[in-house]
Amino acid sequence: MHLIPTQEDVVGVLRDTGALRDGHFEYSTGLHSNEYLQVPLAMRYSQHQRMMSVGLSRLLRANPEIRAITNELSVVTPMTGGLPVAYGVCEALRARQVYWAEAEHGEPLHFRQYLVPEPDEPVVLVDDILRTGTKLSELKRLLDKAGAKVVGLAVVIYQPNPDTVGFGNLPLYYLAKLDASYAVDGAHCEWCRKGVPLEKVWI
Repeated sequence: MHLIPTQEDVVGVLRDTGALRDGHFEYSTGLHSNEYLQVPLAMRYSQHQRMMSVGLSRLLRANPEIRAITNELSVVTPMTGGLPVAYGVCEALRARQVYWAEAEHGEPLHFRQYLVPEPDEPVVLVDDILRTGTKLSELKRLLDKAGAKVVGLAVVIYQPNPDTVGFGNLPLYYLAKLDASYAVDGAHCEWCRKGVPLEKVWI
């Protein structure tokens, strides 16, 4: 195993743990794909969680500007799915703290009471996957509004699709990039036409 796991290392773990599956899937957005990924299935195992979190921390530390402020840096994640990665990255970086935003009952993302970033606080966004980027983009807007300084974005897996939002010049770090094939709906889906059994999944 390399100091930073390779694409092959990460994909191997995802397949071995059943986190990465091939087939015919329909996402909640209506997109059809030949691939489905659920990173938490791999993160159930402490050795995989450690390997991926430490790998991400090393990518971040390679940036001299981030390396210079690790003792001041906070790690922020949307919702709770990215918390295992965020805590692992924070520990490996020896960063300041972890906090997260959450949404309940259809409300927009918000920070818990007493868990709010300080003005000019340097933060890095961390999550297990960047697929559409909707939640991470919403989190960045929330942090910008609070006056925090977002210095980077780090995810275990970058799996862009036709709806993926951009983050401008914000540095993006990831351990593996997955290029799945997509169809906008069933009417344009080659797997539907071939009669491949369909499984509905959540993003």
